[in-house]
Amino acid sequence: MRTYLLLSLILATILSTNLNAKNMYDRIQSMEAQMRSLQKEITTLKEANEKVLEAATKVDEEAAAQEVQEATPDNVSSIKDVLAAKEEDDDAEDAEDANVSEEDDSDEESADDEDEFEDETSIADLEESISELNRATGGNHLKFQVDYRFATDNIHYKMADGSTAKNDALLTNRLWLNMGYKATNNLTFKGQLAYYKAFGARTGIASTARMEDFDWIASENPYNDTLRVRQAYFLWQNRTFLGAQIPWTFSIGRRPSTNGHLINFRDDNHASSPLAHGINVEFDGLSSKFTVIPSLGTSIKFCLGRGMSNAKAKFSSTPYATNKTTNPAIDLAGLIFVLYDDKQYSLNTMYYFANNLIDANSNNSGFDTVGGMHSGTANITMKGIGDEWSDFLDETIFFISGAFSKTVPNNKTNSLGTKGMLGSTHSKVGYSYWVGTQFPSLLTEDGRWGVEYNHGSKYWRAITYGEDTLAGSKIAARGNAYEAYFTEYLVEDILSMQLRYTYIDYQYSGSNGFFGNTTGTPMTMAEAKAKGYGSQIANKAQDIRFYIRYRF
Repeated sequence: MRTYLLLSLILATILSTNLNAKNMYDRIQSMEAQMRSLQKEITTLKEANEKVLEAATKVDEEAAAQEVQEATPDNVSSIKDVLAAKEEDDDAEDAEDANVSEEDDSDEESADDEDEFEDETSIADLEESISELNRATGGNHLKFQVDYRFATDNIHYKMADGSTAKNDALLTNRLWLNMGYKATNNLTFKGQLAYYKAFGARTGIASTARMEDFDWIASENPYNDTLRVRQAYFLWQNRTFLGAQIPWTFSIGRRPSTNGHLINFRDDNHASSPLAHGINVEFDGLSSKFTVIPSLGTSIKFCLGRGMSNAKAKFSSTPYATNKTTNPAIDLAGLIFVLYDDKQYSLNTMYYFANNLIDANSNNSGFDTVGGMHSGTANITMKGIGDEWSDFLDETIFFISGAFSKTVPNNKTNSLGTKGMLGSTHSKVGYSYWVGTQFPSLLTEDGRWGVEYNHGSKYWRAITYGEDTLAGSKIAARGNAYEAYFTEYLVEDILSMQLRYTYIDYQYSGSNGFFGNTTGTPMTMAEAKAKGYGSQIANKAQDIRFYIRYRF
């Protein structure tokens, strides 16, 4: 214990007094030298503790072996008694250790337990002090990870009038720079910079539509050479809430709201929190999650987001005041309720309401505000079918998901002189269902293959513009969508490739439009052709993608 006290005094002196150095460089060098010395001392202490434990274990084993060796055939029962007694002692010791871990202030702790606990506490204190010293000398840095993908997409469309459009080979580069820094055990920063560019396209050269850089999809579509902030937020987490044993989190910033649950399987990504059947867009907002029944994985997460701001520009007569001549801000509020999740089977639900939703106006220079929308979804996921029925089923994933949407028109006259949402002044309900499975590769040990199918009704409306399908969001389809993919790893978990085929058979138009009458009204292919929109409305779409991806 004297060693720990001495180290603590030395460290306190380092952190509280001014070092006798001639300049700041000498001071930092001196502090780093002290840090290295402390780290060496900690390593020595840990090694000593390990040797003591090893020696104690060896003594116990030798003593037991000696008792067995000295036993004779006449006292076999006594040998069994010795072993049984030793087993009971071990069980009792394990139980005592468990109690100590739950109640550190137990009065039944032995002196050895107290010393060991004090040793561990002292080492933890020293490590925390060294972390502070690291921060003071610039020893801690933001951690980065690289995720680069080259892809080529073969895209074909058949329009309502029978004409076709295609791109035999759209080549793209996508780069994600993931960053993170854990300042304390409770507080973490996470961010992601994104670059997604079609080969040969640069700002001011390639012609793009006005809505290409809409905030919901700013980093999801390939067009120019801009590096954007795709995610930036801090995360606070704690094991207790207001004194109760309820793990909880709080986060605010540019949200990780794309590549959510279920769509992440085919995208080969970790899932973000939204259920991708209803939400797959970028937005700014906050969330707070509470794990109410940890043993069942039951949790509830509250979310607030803003998808468009109506603040005036900086160089106006009233900078950043509310601009009453434009659309109101688009706001979204919702919750994600996980009823059960044991890491194999899970039941997830999500509900949200989005207000002040928009549609492109008649002259394509702005937006009309058309109303709000309720949306809900629920899914059941099985990550492994059965309990060790077979290796193949153990590694097979199956899911089924259902969703609905319900419009709430404000019935204000829009730029076309009409009212309503999705071509109607009345509230309309749409629905969608989605099933899929992913299973081990039939060729390699680490590869994954999958097939999926989803269907959407006439008035189905999803906010999934950020989905990673260049031919249009398959989940938003008012019709039927089919998909098959093959993901294989070439170099460990660093270099991978995927071949994916997506086919969408639209039964109604407006699947990838907004929420009003201009781009959201559903029409059959025959109706679209009769109204002169046959060359503008896609009847069928397919996207064959091949990519090579590097992650490290």
